[in-house]
Amino acid sequence: MTHSMKNLEQIFAAKLLEVKAVKLQPDQPFTWASGWKSPIYCDNRKALSFPALRTFVKTELSRLVMEHFPEADAVAGVATGAIAQGALVADVLGKPFAYVRSKAKDHGMGNLIEGELPQDAKVIVVEDLISTGGSSLKAVSALREAGHTVVGMVASFTYGFPVAQDAFREAGVELLTLSNYNAVLAEALRTGYIKESDMELLNAWRQDPANWNAE
Repeated sequence: MTHSMKNLEQIFAAKLLEVKAVKLQPDQPFTWASGWKSPIYCDNRKALSFPALRTFVKTELSRLVMEHFPEADAVAGVATGAIAQGALVADVLGKPFAYVRSKAKDHGMGNLIEGELPQDAKVIVVEDLISTGGSSLKAVSALREAGHTVVGMVASFTYGFPVAQDAFREAGVELLTLSNYNAVLAEALRTGYIKESDMELLNAWRQDPANWNAE
């Protein structure tokens, strides 16, 4: 990893913590939609509400695409969380944009992909947050089934779960993110948002989130 990439992770982690897009509550865990208990909650969509932060996300995601996936000729956002980020990135890059639903509508055309991409497009997928990677990789499958090539994925944040890393490797998708769980923990510790004594618990959760509880 380049030095600048490391700095980016820390800078963005600080920005997420600053607008409370990331909340850490080791003592009062959140319950996720999946039923998992979690000491952290991350809502990247909050970044859209702050113009300077929104510009930062748009610019840095676009830079990742230009530097690492220059062959991309279209952009797809994953619904619903990354529709806005995806459209912003497509706008900066001057590329066609579509978004991928999690399931087809039950009326109209029943499309999974909304919008029109060039035939056999080389698509960069934009996601906001990677947890298990399941929904992100479903979007990749939908694009591949429609005849497109997925050149990679960029996202604002990843928890870095082993299960997600394995899933991306198996699907043959390269993932690059602006920040990640480790960078957020390091920044939260540096600023005193969490204590050194919280770190063991926070690291244990990341290794096996499905079976973790705060007891």
